Amino acid sequence: MSIAKTAIIADTAIIEEGAVIGENVKIGHYCIIGKDVKIGAFSEIYNNVTLLGNTTLGEHNEVFPNAVLGTKPQDLKYRDEPNELIFGDYNKIREFTMINPGTGNEGGRTIIGNHNLLMAYVHIAHDCIIGDNCILANGVTLGGHIVLGNHINIGGLTPLHQFVKVGDYAMIAGASALSQDIPPFCMAEGNRAVVRGLNLHRLRKTFEHHQVDAINRVYKRIFMGNQPIKEIAQTILGEKPSDDNIIKMCDFIIKSTRGIPFVRKAYE
Repeated sequence: MSIAKTAIIADTAIIEEGAVIGENVKIGHYCIIGKDVKIGAFSEIYNNVTLLGNTTLGEHNEVFPNAVLGTKPQDLKYRDEPNELIFGDYNKIREFTMINPGTGNEGGRTIIGNHNLLMAYVHIAHDCIIGDNCILANGVTLGGHIVLGNHINIGGLTPLHQFVKVGDYAMIAGASALSQDIPPFCMAEGNRAVVRGLNLHRLRKTFEHHQVDAINRVYKRIFMGNQPIKEIAQTILGEKPSDDNIIKMCDFIIKSTRGIPFVRKAYE
């Protein structure tokens, strides 16, 4: 067991031999920290938190009461193969969140990036990859093997089907149910959720006016055209656009394996 001298650990916390606790870490009452857990500097683990398995937290993470991280994946195929749960830095993991590590036969890792807010009762299943600066509201549920990009917002009580991918700067409305892929910059809503338009609020806060206009033009061309969207996206890439955002959107659509849910509309 390696515990930094500057760590502050409550008397009632249980730290198993082998755990690594970094500088200035705070661990509250009645926490259980397993033998293979590593907690980075300046992280705070509030009371009644359970950290088990091969779980690594980076620096400046906050884990709130009754969160459970690193327990065995809820996958009947799992047979105690080596696996990991890895967090970056500056994540906030709120009350009663549960996050599972990967399954050994599928790569073995669940990875959470940096600066994410996971609100109360969020569940992230095995083998998921979450980028940076994402917000998952209360009760969001992610099935296995889901990939989220960066700067994604998902509204409360929304489930995502296993193997779904969501692109950068997308938004999924609350109480939706998502079973297919959502491209970058788009907004989806409904049960089942479909693309409703662009996430313009986020785009206008992030990009220049001319960049938003370019994304909007491409969005209309793809989703309001009269050809299959993969063909349109391929045509656009063939024109060798210089805008990285356009390339990102088209490339995501072309590579989608679950399909993009949308209702085609005529140009307005």
